[in-house]
Amino acid sequence: MRIERFRWWHIADVMPLEEDLFGEEKWSSAMFWNELAQHNFYIVATEKEEVLGYAGLAVTGDEAWVQNIAVRGTAQRRGIGRDLLEALLGEAARQGVKKTLLEVAVDNAPAQHLYARYDFEPVGIRRGYYQPSNTDALVMMRNA
Repeated sequence: MRIERFRWWHIADVMPLEEDLFGEEKWSSAMFWNELAQHNFYIVATEKEEVLGYAGLAVTGDEAWVQNIAVRGTAQRRGIGRDLLEALLGEAARQGVKKTLLEVAVDNAPAQHLYARYDFEPVGIRRGYYQPSNTDALVMMRNA
C-alpha cells in the first residue's frame, strides 16, 4: 500500500467509495474539486493502482479540521485509516497546528475509537449534522 497526494484524477476513483460508504450523504465531485482548489491537504491510499482510501485536512492558522477519512469496505481493518490519520496529523504538525478537530457520526464507534487512540476527545455535538439521515455528529478535538 502507498499513500500519495490526492490529485484531480483521483476524484473519479473516489466517487464510487463515497457512494458505497456514505450513500445519500456522499460528497459530490464538485466538493472534492473545491477542496483541491483551496489547496487543502488531501491524500489517497493506493494498492496496485486501486484507491483503497482517502483523507483530507484543512488548515487555517494554527487550527486544522479533518475533512474526511474513508476506507473502502473491503480494505477496512488493515490499518489504512490509521495510516491516513497519521499522515494528516504529520502534516498538521509540519504546518504548526495547535489543535485539530473533526466531526464523526455519533453511531460510528470504530472511527471514534481510532480517534481516541490519537488523543482526540469529545468537545461537542452537532445535532442533525448529517443529512438526509439527520444523524448527529460528535465533534472531537486534539491538542498538538
